[in-house]
Amino acid sequence: MAKQKKAGGQFGSVSKKADFRPEGKRLEEVKGEVPSPRLQEIYREKVVPAMMKKFGYKSSMQVPKLEKICLNMGVGQATQDQKLLQFALNEMELISGQRPCLTKSKRAISNFKLREDIPIGVKVTLRRAGMYEFMDRFINITSPRIRDFRGFSDKGFDGRGNFNVGIKEQINFIEIDVDKINKITGLDINFVIKSNSDEESHALLTEFGFPFTKRVKG
Repeated sequence: MAKQKKAGGQFGSVSKKADFRPEGKRLEEVKGEVPSPRLQEIYREKVVPAMMKKFGYKSSMQVPKLEKICLNMGVGQATQDQKLLQFALNEMELISGQRPCLTKSKRAISNFKLREDIPIGVKVTLRRAGMYEFMDRFINITSPRIRDFRGFSDKGFDGRGNFNVGIKEQINFIEIDVDKINKITGLDINFVIKSNSDEESHALLTEFGFPFTKRVKG
């Protein structure tokens, strides 16, 4: 009993503020057969044959494949105002179509008034159909809405085939209502790809129609 009182007295206010619940209407569960995502069909019918021809794969199982997409939004000011986390949760859910989870600080930093195990951001991991649906929207709707957009640099590859890109403004996503946002927030997107090299991953994303910056040959 004493242990429970101690936990409530020391961290009670934090846990109460961190108890974020979904807001707004929820999507109803779809009944019946759900059609396959458009990009998933393109991968099977066009991307796989094109990649096999380009790299000389003997089996379709050797073709690089998108495994998951991770979205992360940091909310550094949440240490002073926990309401910002609620806004971030709602916005990330609209963007991804999936309820995100909280990310917490791993250690205490006194200079930033940060304690250990305090919520400071939100993240979500997309797989299977949700992953392809998000990528389709990102390529064809979100990217053209970015201010002064001329393509993504191919320097975002990490050397293991994964591609990282940062978005400075969440209002680039059409799901976000500009009149209802609290503040401009950026987010990081990580495309986790099963491949042997950055070159193969770059070719895979290019086949999907990913808008990379075209290099000018000297």
